[in-house]
Amino acid sequence: MTRHNVHLRGQGSRAMVFAHGFGCDQNMWRYVAPAFEDEFQTVLFDHVGAGGSDLEAYDPVRYASLDGYADDVVELCRALGVRGGVFVGHSVSAMIGILAAKQAPELFSELVLVGPSPRYIDDGDYVGGFSEAQIHELLDFLDSNHMGWSQAMAPVIMGNADRPELGEELTNSFCRTDPEIAKAFARVTFLSDNRADLAGVSARVLVLQCSEDVIAPRSVGEFVHRSLPRSELVLMAATGHCPNLSAPEETIAAIQSFVRA
Repeated sequence: MTRHNVHLRGQGSRAMVFAHGFGCDQNMWRYVAPAFEDEFQTVLFDHVGAGGSDLEAYDPVRYASLDGYADDVVELCRALGVRGGVFVGHSVSAMIGILAAKQAPELFSELVLVGPSPRYIDDGDYVGGFSEAQIHELLDFLDSNHMGWSQAMAPVIMGNADRPELGEELTNSFCRTDPEIAKAFARVTFLSDNRADLAGVSARVLVLQCSEDVIAPRSVGEFVHRSLPRSELVLMAATGHCPNLSAPEETIAAIQSFVRA
């Protein structure tokens, strides 16, 4: 459990597992997870390389694809005895959750995907939101100047320019991440293509799509919804890519409605 800095709370018979996005840690769920402690045992953890995880456990070979992170989720949940739980994944962790659910379908009966994207790069009729050149430019900027990239990109990713403290929190989170691990995880995240992995997911799925999300635009959320046979799509009033911070009440309400259905 120390490997992933796991924290268990709540008293429900079922588990709700919260997984954070790139450059973040479990602290990003602090406004959302407590709302579910009466109904679920909440599981908060940090991906290896993030937050309070064991940095010595970081293996560049294991984590050269999202499969390594999905393997961690499966191993962690099996160690905790999770069965028929709810997985809540933000951003890149949405696809990590998809991979984990396909590998071990008994773990989760519901998946909540917050701002998911199976591919960030446009490809023919598929609109991911970025050209290949834009993604490589973004990654080159990160490679050359981790701090500068964090300060420039975090407010854009967060959105909500009228609430600069949100962008500052994300900037600080990015800056706390080990630069070499951040660069590797960024490449894994932004160059991944998990579109084919959406087929054959047996769990019920909630897709939470924010408005004005530059990282995962509406076209992507609609693609994910169309590709998952047992999914529902909620278009949120929240703007930006991190409704768990910018609009926790709306996020909580949408998840509660889904898991209680």
